[in-house]
Amino acid sequence: MERILVVDDEDKIRAIIRKYGEFEGYEIAEAHDGMEAVEICRKEDFDLIILDVMMPELDGFSTCREIRKFKEIPVIMLSARGEEYDKIHGFELGIDDYVVKPFSPRELMMRVKVVISRNNKKDVRDGHEIFQAEGLVVDFTGRTVTVDGKRVEMSPKEYELLFYLVRNRNIALDREKLITEVWGYDYYGDDRTLDTHIKLLRSSLGEYRKFLVTLRGVGYRFEA
Repeated sequence: MERILVVDDEDKIRAIIRKYGEFEGYEIAEAHDGMEAVEICRKEDFDLIILDVMMPELDGFSTCREIRKFKEIPVIMLSARGEEYDKIHGFELGIDDYVVKPFSPRELMMRVKVVISRNNKKDVRDGHEIFQAEGLVVDFTGRTVTVDGKRVEMSPKEYELLFYLVRNRNIALDREKLITEVWGYDYYGDDRTLDTHIKLLRSSLGEYRKFLVTLRGVGYRFEA
């Protein structure tokens, strides 16, 4: 049975995650702040941490940083803020996913399942988290992409979009979700920007564009 630590200063949030997590067969432990989470992680092992960003005393980013000093545990961050800076900062710390409140508990459980499954199969080389499918290699830690051994240069937004798609591979991602997660919660630009970046990604990926599937009327899915 996989063990999950839920860290949030809101009792109702912890309670609803516990309810849905236990229904899915996970063992749930709770911490009401970052300091408590750090101490629990010193004593116990977990398969995943669901970690709120905005907490008193020690925020989610600092909590993640402290835990990573002594243990490598996958992290899904929760936040009422959807600013691009927060998401990028979280991914730079090595988190596995970022979910904006309010969230669907069922969707969160789906993401929990994906992250746990992905980390059970995680490819780590020389301290770098790597995803590889045939000749496509995505280095999340080094923020590089290579196609058949040749490094591909992309814009920062292309990298963010590809990394998000790959981290959430085999999940149907609607257009609004992709725009919110990659461009930011407050983005009000033309959603054709997403299509343009998808087109650029397909060009960059060469024959491995086959992994990037269009879901008509919905969005996109990275299948590999």
